[in-house]
Amino acid sequence: MNYIEIINKTISFVKETLAGAEAGHDWFHIERVYKTAQHINKQEQGDELIVALAALLHDIADSKFNGGDEEIGPQMAGSFLKSLGLSSIIIEQVQQIIKNLSFKASFGKLTFQSKELDIVQDADRLDAIGAIGIARAFTYGGFKNRVLYDPEIEVNLNMSKEQYKNTTAPTINHFYEKLLLLKDLMKTPTGRQMAENRHQFMLSYLDQFYAEWEGTK
Repeated sequence: MNYIEIINKTISFVKETLAGAEAGHDWFHIERVYKTAQHINKQEQGDELIVALAALLHDIADSKFNGGDEEIGPQMAGSFLKSLGLSSIIIEQVQQIIKNLSFKASFGKLTFQSKELDIVQDADRLDAIGAIGIARAFTYGGFKNRVLYDPEIEVNLNMSKEQYKNTTAPTINHFYEKLLLLKDLMKTPTGRQMAENRHQFMLSYLDQFYAEWEGTK
């Protein structure tokens, strides 16, 4: 099976598996991360197949929608890749990227590092900031029935991993507890450059949001 066949089969698998998924974590999110990872990889020169497969499969079973189970995603990805006859080395690399990709993983001790992880992680984090990141944040907040903003609920920058996973804070708090932190967590030069503009857009958005909240603009 050649590269194109592998990618096409993976795309079909992901589209089918994520049919009906929450809008911020659906096929279109995967497609954006895939395209962004490819763009970053042109500059950073990681393994093309591993980057592509990890980007396509990184949210195949997001723990947020599977009772907090962080193993089901890597397991599903591994089973699928094995069905394609790929080597155990490639499968293990992709599974490790999926396990260590999320923002939640940064709460613990890193157990795996690779150029490909850095590339796909930056691509995923870029989709969480900027104009699309804002849209995704409010989409997920609505999905979880969270309020937009409550001035009386303070931002918590000292959450444990479990507290972060179970937070019910307003969506605006999420900007400070995650989204605005991502710019400085980018791993690749290309990712850092792309993050700058998106970060500034979020700051401008928040200025406008608070002005409208107070009725002054």
